[in-house]
Amino acid sequence: MKWTTPADLRAQVQKLWERGLLLAPLSGGEPVFPRRLSLKAPASRDLSDGFSEARGWIARLSKASGLYRIVWRRVNHPVLGANEIPSEIWIDTLEDGLEMIGKGRAAGQFSALVELTRKERPEVIPWLAKRPLRALELAEDWPRLLAVATWLLSHPRPGIYLRQIDLPGVHTKLIEGHRGVLAELLDLVLPGEAVDSAHRGVSGFCRRYGFLDRPLRVRFRILDPNIALLPAEADQDITLTQDAFSSLALPVTKVFITENEINFLAFPNVDEGMVIFGGGYGFDNLADASWLQHKELYYWGDIDTHGFCILNQLRGFFPRVTSFLMDRQTLLDHRSLWGVEDRPERGTLGRLDPAESSLYDELRRNTLGDRVRLEQERIGFDFLREVLKNL
Repeated sequence: MKWTTPADLRAQVQKLWERGLLLAPLSGGEPVFPRRLSLKAPASRDLSDGFSEARGWIARLSKASGLYRIVWRRVNHPVLGANEIPSEIWIDTLEDGLEMIGKGRAAGQFSALVELTRKERPEVIPWLAKRPLRALELAEDWPRLLAVATWLLSHPRPGIYLRQIDLPGVHTKLIEGHRGVLAELLDLVLPGEAVDSAHRGVSGFCRRYGFLDRPLRVRFRILDPNIALLPAEADQDITLTQDAFSSLALPVTKVFITENEINFLAFPNVDEGMVIFGGGYGFDNLADASWLQHKELYYWGDIDTHGFCILNQLRGFFPRVTSFLMDRQTLLDHRSLWGVEDRPERGTLGRLDPAESSLYDELRRNTLGDRVRLEQERIGFDFLREVLKNL
């Protein structure tokens, strides 16, 4: 028989807890009790076919009824006579519901968080009402997170590094580890002029609230010894901050961007050329280097769906960039070196030219084989030199 058991009733209350509904009233949300629970009880026919089972079910439900209230109904059976069976189950108070699933102590802890928050930063109470279980996870750090919000309210857009916040028990790892939550709290606490809404997410935390951010960096090599920035005998592997790189005015005409570090380090000399180490998705470090818009830009990535996705992303910053060694013929010439792409991309890419788009479609649709890819480091350097001669 699939009649409701005491365990089923506890499971219903547990689901309310997991949705945060039991804690919401402690922070001003809507009360959920008294509440009627779902109950599947024996029908009249069940009493005839399995009276002893029904009687046992009633006994078990009654025995466990200390934390819920049973509403009974009388059933007049032609053979068994009048019988009382449960028709409704109610939990009348929040305390009963919490005790039923053993969450009384956790609720007390949440109440303490609410009390502290009302005292320190009442603007945050709506967040507690919306995300009570997340607040419990943060209980140990919650006083310090409130302290950070209070400090930033007194020091809007401070222009310092996170490391320089001087508060008892507050350290950089605490802030960096909770940037997502802190952003939600700070948006409630700070006035609009203290928040730069152009920046979002964990990566934009510092710029959103006026902290100094760890500078982005650009790593590059000059490929022409005649315009080397360092003495000719020195290693030309140079790394600059984004701002420093953006201010350059290098006398180069060709700029190559490659994703593989060894290809970057071993890239052959090219007259009036330089190579930039890309390192995968994300080109924010190059976005402000407007001087690159006036150069011949070449992107060399893997011939796979992700390689074309990165190329597509790069064209969002530099529309005139040309793909390099990412054509169909190069792929076919290296058939013996093909590998398998783990998780191919499937979406439409709007910044590819017709040839690139055609090859991308072949790759994502497995026209050439199962998840075909050619990693850029598998292309030989003699092949690379020949292509460079024809640029």
